[in-house]
Amino acid sequence: MSDPGDFSVKFWGVRGSIACPGPDTVRYGGNTSCLEIRCGDRLFIFDAGTGLRLLGQSLMEKSLKDGGGVDACLYLTHTHFDHICGLPFFAPLFVPGNHFRLAAGHLKPETGLKQVLVEMMMAPLFPIPPSVFQAQVSYTDFAAGEALSPGGDVVIRTAPLNHPNRATGYRVEYDGRSICYITDTEHVIGAPDQNILGLIQGADLVIYDATYTDDEYPAYAGFGHSTWQEGVRLADAAAVKTLVIFHHEPSHDDDQMDAIAAEAEAMRPGTVVAREGMVLTP
Repeated sequence: MSDPGDFSVKFWGVRGSIACPGPDTVRYGGNTSCLEIRCGDRLFIFDAGTGLRLLGQSLMEKSLKDGGGVDACLYLTHTHFDHICGLPFFAPLFVPGNHFRLAAGHLKPETGLKQVLVEMMMAPLFPIPPSVFQAQVSYTDFAAGEALSPGGDVVIRTAPLNHPNRATGYRVEYDGRSICYITDTEHVIGAPDQNILGLIQGADLVIYDATYTDDEYPAYAGFGHSTWQEGVRLADAAAVKTLVIFHHEPSHDDDQMDAIAAEAEAMRPGTVVAREGMVLTP
């Protein structure tokens, strides 16, 4: 049984756009976005990239050891493929007695989350549909900007992000502390995003889309991503305690990530570069 005050985030996938496993990404990891946030005994999963498969294996091992089922909320920033492609390989979805509540805040009014996942897992793209899931699964569409109440003492605040086809940023508040997850968003040079500033104000831990460097960014304007330096500027403006650099560009190998980590530490001491398997507590 977890301590009711336990509050942590574990990184199962830290890479953006496409998985890039290999000898050049061993230290930081090559799986795409997936976070496990624990609020006491409550499990929250954010994004379902390729890292979700590894989280599923871990949950299955714990379930077999403890003899209990898996009960979790899974929130998506958006439904671009690198953020949902782990779902068909998430083993707990295929186990009767498990419970999952899937939610997204960017799809209304055009479509809904369930329909998007049905179309992803449809022949000839994929051999089996979501209807084969044996766990109890529900689907919820909300509007980015809403505050969510998943139960207990957990409050999740949301805000719209600047990304093609839209995306949602999250702030998880529990036990007087906060973890923000802000990924797949593009900044405007010299104009801090007010939606993000409002969401992360005074946060203990902010995980931010730092795909590019400021020097790289002009070549990728319009792609929907930001830089680690912009993350620093936003964290300073919002009096954030700890900034976490996330959604690493696939071409950035371990040596480049080490260099970014050193620069970020010099610019804002205490800044963390996310690695697969890392656990942080605000």
